Amino acid sequence: MSSQHSGGALVVQKPNRRTFLQTTAGTLAFGWNAIPAATQASTTAADKAPAFPPNQTAPVLASNEGKKPLRLGLIIAIGRDPGAAIAKVRDLGLVSCQVFVSDFDPQDAAPLRRALDQNKIEATSLVVGGPGREVWDFYDGPLTIGLVPRDTRAARIAHLKKTSDFAKQCGIPAVQTHCGFIPENPNDPLYKEVVTAMREVAEYCKRNGQNFRYETGQETPITLVRAIRDVGLDNQGVNFDLANLILYGKANPVDAIETLAPYVQGIHAKDGLFPTNAHQLGEEVPIGKGKVDFPLIIARLKQLQYGGAVTIEREISGPRQIEDVRAAKEYLEALIG
Repeated sequence: MSSQHSGGALVVQKPNRRTFLQTTAGTLAFGWNAIPAATQASTTAADKAPAFPPNQTAPVLASNEGKKPLRLGLIIAIGRDPGAAIAKVRDLGLVSCQVFVSDFDPQDAAPLRRALDQNKIEATSLVVGGPGREVWDFYDGPLTIGLVPRDTRAARIAHLKKTSDFAKQCGIPAVQTHCGFIPENPNDPLYKEVVTAMREVAEYCKRNGQNFRYETGQETPITLVRAIRDVGLDNQGVNFDLANLILYGKANPVDAIETLAPYVQGIHAKDGLFPTNAHQLGEEVPIGKGKVDFPLIIARLKQLQYGGAVTIEREISGPRQIEDVRAAKEYLEALIG
């Protein structure tokens, strides 16, 4: 959850992903050297090795060539100071990031590219949401998130194209977003509209030499795969958010990876609990404290020869965020080896 001070009191607010990401860069400025190292994970992948047959492989991407598989990163908003934001990724001892942007200008591209190069940080994707209102719950969510709502769809297609152009300027190989609550029924006219919208954006990204990545969450894994296949382009991929599948009650990620494996191009390392309130998503919790079975997931990614990054995401603000990111890094390093 996010918090802010008001009149001397601490006001706790419902989490809002865009607000969280826009404040992340500032939040991470707190106490870099003041947080003690977290205790390393005691469980390794070898302790809980899965018995999955290695009958699939993750996609081979040119952007992964020569880089360490399962390299760790952080999703971070750059705001108007990309230099400071990217330096904080470096200071955490991470080698990659996903860059979140909302409003941006072409003139911001050169400072971002310079910050990435100077800090030797790989940007695996450019993440964007909006424009317009987005509510991360079960009632307003279907009406406000992604390319599903008709009243904001045209503006969001245009914004994603603008993001693709910006990513091209920055030399970032993928554009990433939530497409929303894609209808389960492929005969639903709304489903066909969303597929058409997805195709328009994916085609634009393809012309810019990029992949278009869908972040998991609002839809079941098979619904997302169906939509990807109906779009029918070869530059589509999935950012496999391990916790979102749980937070939305859509799947267990250990099972979902069997459906999504051929499309996984990014990972969000995040943890959470299944929803128990019919109106609200499940609760996000620190990595290792929720229902994501990270030892099984990491072992399976190794079997699939996944060559991409694992990007830590912690959707809170304040000093606790840094502590949780550091703990997540140590926990994941122990599993990855």
